[in-house]
Amino acid sequence: MQKDNPNTDRYITIARACLKAINDTASDSGSREQKIQAVYQAIDSAFQAEFADYRQSVAIMASVLERIASGELDAEKASDLARKTLDQQPKSTRDSKMH
Repeated sequence: MQKDNPNTDRYITIARACLKAINDTASDSGSREQKIQAVYQAIDSAFQAEFADYRQSVAIMASVLERIASGELDAEKASDLARKTLDQQPKSTRDSKMH
């Protein structure tokens, strides 16, 4: 993976969580299915953590778009609200590609 790819850190974090789950379950006496589920859960948890900022940002922006679309705001107020919303989004969602 390229070092200048904005998702490199995310992939590494998710890969480490997966490898940790594999290592943790390797010595367990649980069933194969339990071990697979533990790895799946680790991957899911890592994805959820890595994309929490995106989900929050999308929810806020959807709310702002709904207000703008309602027609309650004049063009200047709508533009101001959109600008403020963009300025407040987390850095991780502002400067990085999603994939």
